[in-house]
Amino acid sequence: MKRSNRNLASKKIAVLAADGFEMAEYTVPVNALRLAGALITVISLRRGRIRGVNLHEPAHRVAVDLTIDQASEADFDALFIPGGFINPDLLRQSEPAREFVASFDRAGKPIASLCHGPWVLSSSGLLKGRSLTAWPGIRDDLVNAGARWIDEPVVRDGNLLTSRGPQDFAAFVPALLRFYAEGMPGMVARAEAKTGQSSPPRRSPPLVVLSTMRWMPRPSFRGFALGLLVGGAAMVRMRGREPAGRSNGAPIEQPGIAAAA
Repeated sequence: MKRSNRNLASKKIAVLAADGFEMAEYTVPVNALRLAGALITVISLRRGRIRGVNLHEPAHRVAVDLTIDQASEADFDALFIPGGFINPDLLRQSEPAREFVASFDRAGKPIASLCHGPWVLSSSGLLKGRSLTAWPGIRDDLVNAGARWIDEPVVRDGNLLTSRGPQDFAAFVPALLRFYAEGMPGMVARAEAKTGQSSPPRRSPPLVVLSTMRWMPRPSFRGFALGLLVGGAAMVRMRGREPAGRSNGAPIEQPGIAAAA
């Protein structure tokens, strides 16, 4: 039996994630990093245990080691941001999370992400003039942020390493280990080398995702009841915050906003 490669034994890796992270995109890279000897610290927006997902279905939870207000870039050697539909959307709305990510870039430390994770890189102001890849569905967001989106399994641009998603694990995980261990020689995607432009948009979404969603189980009654409970609680809180001048659902005039005719 081969021994595990321990070339990351001295590396401290910050994993920035929130509720709704894609389970496979956390589990596969993080387990590989741990097997290589890396010390993993999970950082999130709240304390406790955050919930992973498989596409939109709830999955296992992961314990949070530090909240974002407790974490400092100076304590880590590198940063990893998993994807998912929900996780990066929550992270990109957090000013402390954006600043945490930007601090790694200012320090020139390695940052790796995949799938929808580069949304966070975009909102952190890291992408203008950079080349990267990500889930094809967010191509336009990244291009509009000033990046070149390259339709390749793995793209390296300086201290950024990105991948399109779980379908590219075979290329991404070895690249990630080398990237964190010693850096990799310039990895220039073929499309960029030829044109200096972004790869064109995909003509259709991935069939594997469409097929998987088709055969996902129906929502359980427990999930339906929980949705009603959460929605009801939110409405009660909103009602409690309504200004005194509102009655019978009539809109309140706001300066600078014209009411529709």
